[in-house]
Amino acid sequence: MNDGVRLDEAGHRAVSGGHSSFADRLILWQRKHGRLDLPWQNTRDPYRIWLSEVMLQQTQVATATPFYYRFLERFPDVQSLAAADREDVLALWSGLGYYSRARNLHKAAVQVAARGGFPAAREDLEALAGVGRSTAAAISVFSAGRREAILDGNVKRVLARHFAIDGFPGASAVQKQMWALAESLLPSAGIETYTQALMDLGATVCQRAKPLCSRCPVRESCGAFATNRVNELPGRKARKPLPRKTTVMPILLHQGKVMLVRRPESGIWGGMSSLPEFSTVAGALDAISVMYGCEIGSQRELPVLRHGFTHYSLSIQPIVCEITALHPRVTEPGTIWLPVARALQASIPAPVRTLLLRIPADGVQ
Repeated sequence: MNDGVRLDEAGHRAVSGGHSSFADRLILWQRKHGRLDLPWQNTRDPYRIWLSEVMLQQTQVATATPFYYRFLERFPDVQSLAAADREDVLALWSGLGYYSRARNLHKAAVQVAARGGFPAAREDLEALAGVGRSTAAAISVFSAGRREAILDGNVKRVLARHFAIDGFPGASAVQKQMWALAESLLPSAGIETYTQALMDLGATVCQRAKPLCSRCPVRESCGAFATNRVNELPGRKARKPLPRKTTVMPILLHQGKVMLVRRPESGIWGGMSSLPEFSTVAGALDAISVMYGCEIGSQRELPVLRHGFTHYSLSIQPIVCEITALHPRVTEPGTIWLPVARALQASIPAPVRTLLLRIPADGVQ
């Protein structure tokens, strides 16, 4: 099959036209083999589409789906989400990770409610908090049928392999090249099906590891497949070893309640409730009395919990402390005491949830 694309002397793809057949084959494949029953499909509701697109940033469908249903049950439309307390939004998001998405989700809902509804144009959607060019394009395509190009991680991988594009896709020059290519490939009709096909091909066939090339509808014209470079593309960013950080988190218990502190708005877990943090065990024990007005009756260290972030790994040393007396006048602002069961429902980070679930039934005995 001739896709209007040939290999040059270096084995790279030289595009000479005929892009429409690439889109046509993807559209045909999508109708037979693509994902057709995702919960946010078969709707033009921009709220549902926007919600799913934000949740699917850095998150797989299987992980995002239960959160999607829970959000719709609690916040069935953008007005209810905009009117919600941000703490409730963060609590419902807890466990999905990348919590800046939840903060931006609430900000964007307020923006949309203030303007009376979602815009249709990609440029206007990009003005919403947490919505970048590719996400805005996807919302515009699926909610309004606009002819826009997307370029998420899956699409970058498909294009890098099919058109044998060297270099790291996150590099400015490579990304610019990919945007131009993505726009040139857009079909004149069937934009929704084509866009979904690109997403599905990258997610289910042209996977990062162990791609299923035998099932690919455009394998015959794939530059990476033809030159045996599927595992080399897309190019990878040179990685340095992840820094390792350590912290101590005291779990203060008093009459069945645990103390949580509100984190700063910026930074990791911004605006969420968490456990206090200290650099050393001794420093934590000293600060419990001075900063939080707590008298420790007994204490017990739990096993270290390791948690991975994108840019570093964190080792958490938890200490369960039984508090025998409180001096509220000494308590730091931003602290709150909640029953453990209630704390587990608050907007807490995933590792903090894990630590609270580790609390021994007999406290620290």
